[in-house]
Amino acid sequence: MKILSVGDLHGQCVQFLDYLKKNPVDLIIITGDITHFGPLELAEDILNEVCLFDAPVLAIPGNCDPEGIHGKIENSRAINLHGKSTKIKNIGICGFGGSNPTPFNTPLEFEEIEIYHELSKAMEQIKDDEVQILITHMPPFGTKADIVPSGDHVGSKSLREIIEKYQPSLNICGHIHESRAIDKIGDTVVINPGELSEGFACLINIDESDDDLKIDSKIIDLKSSSKNSSKRYK
Repeated sequence: MKILSVGDLHGQCVQFLDYLKKNPVDLIIITGDITHFGPLELAEDILNEVCLFDAPVLAIPGNCDPEGIHGKIENSRAINLHGKSTKIKNIGICGFGGSNPTPFNTPLEFEEIEIYHELSKAMEQIKDDEVQILITHMPPFGTKADIVPSGDHVGSKSLREIIEKYQPSLNICGHIHESRAIDKIGDTVVINPGELSEGFACLINIDESDDDLKIDSKIIDLKSSSKNSSKRYK
C-alpha cells in the first residue's frame, strides 16, 4: 500500500494536486491546518478536490483551522478522523487534531489531560491491528519533530506518553514547520514531513509481498515533481 501524507496546507495545495495527477496512491492522509484561520468553506473545497482522486482521504484539523472545521470535514467526501479510528485492510488508523496549548491562543488547542484521554480511547480501538498508524497534528514532545528555532521542544507530552505506552507502527504529525524530520520513540517511527505550503510531504510504502511486513517512509519534495508554482486558494 502506498500512502501519501501531508499537513500544514494553510490553504495551498496546487503542488499536492499536481503530484496526485502524476503519481497514483492508495491512501491520502491530511494532518491538519487545512486552512490558515479559514474560511471554513475553503477546507471543504480543498478536501473535495483531493477526493476526486481514486484513493480514500482521511483528515484531521489543525490548530490554525477555525471553529466549525469538524462539520466542514464531515460535509466533504473525506473521512474525519479526529478522535476516531478506521481500518483499511490490516491497517488500523486513528487520529486527533489540533494541538497542545501554544502561546498564540489559536482556535483549536487542547489541554494535555484531554489529549491523553482522547488518544487513549482512539488507540484502544486499533491496538490489535497488525499495522497501527496514529495521525496527529501536534508532534510528540522531545523528538526531532517538535523543535522550534529557539531549540526548545514544544510537542505534546501526553502524545509522547501514548506512543510509549502503545508503540504504534507510525505517528504522522506536523504543526512545527521547521522540524521536518523522521525520528523514533521506541519502535514507533515519528514523521513530521514539514509544511505542504512549502511543498513537502511524506510517502509511506507498506509491503506485504514477503512473509515479513516492511514499512518504508520518506519525506519528499513535491516541488521537484511539479511545474506549477504553489499558490493559495482564494
